Amino acid sequence: MASACALHILVKTEKQALELKKQLDKGADFAQLARKYSTCPSKKKGGDLGEFRKGQMVKAFDDVVFKKPILKVHGPVKTKFGYHLIKTLYRS
Repeated sequence: MASACALHILVKTEKQALELKKQLDKGADFAQLARKYSTCPSKKKGGDLGEFRKGQMVKAFDDVVFKKPILKVHGPVKTKFGYHLIKTLYRS
């Protein structure tokens, strides 16, 4: 079963996600932005979700983590929880 490790920032609006993505594109620290802005409990760990298996996250999230290039910030990705910026660290 495929597994991966990813970081994410979860916010309520697409506008906020786009603003944070601009900051990340300019070199802002992902973990710092996650701690400051994310609404997910993972913000305490800089947005680190740890390792998880394919199918454990909602489909839209899984699709990014398991199909898009690693070490790049993807998003905003809309789910029932809000808007995510996702950075996959590795897949195995």
